[in-house]
Amino acid sequence: MNSISVRALLVRGMLAGLVAGALALLVAYFLGESRVDAAIALEEAHSHDHGGGEELVSRTMQSTAGLATGVLVFGVAIGGIAALVFCYALGRMGRFGPRATAALISGAALLAVYIVPFLKYPANPPAVGNPDTIGQRTALFFLMVALSVLLAVAAVILGKRLAPRLGHWNATIAAAAGYVLLIGLSYAFLPSFNEVGKDFPATLLWQFRLATLAVQVTLWTTFGLLFGYLTERLLVPRPAAVTAGNGEVKRAATAVG
Repeated sequence: MNSISVRALLVRGMLAGLVAGALALLVAYFLGESRVDAAIALEEAHSHDHGGGEELVSRTMQSTAGLATGVLVFGVAIGGIAALVFCYALGRMGRFGPRATAALISGAALLAVYIVPFLKYPANPPAVGNPDTIGQRTALFFLMVALSVLLAVAAVILGKRLAPRLGHWNATIAAAAGYVLLIGLSYAFLPSFNEVGKDFPATLLWQFRLATLAVQVTLWTTFGLLFGYLTERLLVPRPAAVTAGNGEVKRAATAVG
């Protein structure tokens, strides 16, 4: 793939990421912000009893410009990264076209980058978690992301190497089983945190977590569908019949004129 194609795919990836980020922003605002407000209300009620701190950034700014900036920038960034991964993966993942390759990359990214780490370290709303452990929890979450991505890459490499001996189906099952086994070991050996207070509503907690999951599903699904469409239009040549038909129409129009 030449540099012109890579640049064109990178631009399309960032554009698809921006659109996906805009849709994810709507989901985050309408599904997540009300849960965040409810959690903040509980946190403020608790802080009044123990002396609350001064608010550095207004809640209005956080829920509008701050949220939009974070989600849109993240969408553009993951769009560019996914486009570069697509450039490498296209043609190396079997007989998959651009749309199927984009869908596979998006689905694998959703699983490895978010869902697998989320199952070990789920997102928490305000008022949940010990402030003294936030640094440790953040570091462990990103460690889980790194492990998940590296093990996913290793599983793909293992599957390709086993395919000539076991066949594609058996090799895929073996590689997936190895990934699940190592992820399970990571879950078992990495520390866990149970810092949800007894007075925090369980329904609110799970609504918040499901909202964050919905944001990521919307982001990656939209990106995969849109980027696949854009790459197919760029890389797949138009059918000869369509091209010939357009040429005949142009010649007929010239003759009439």
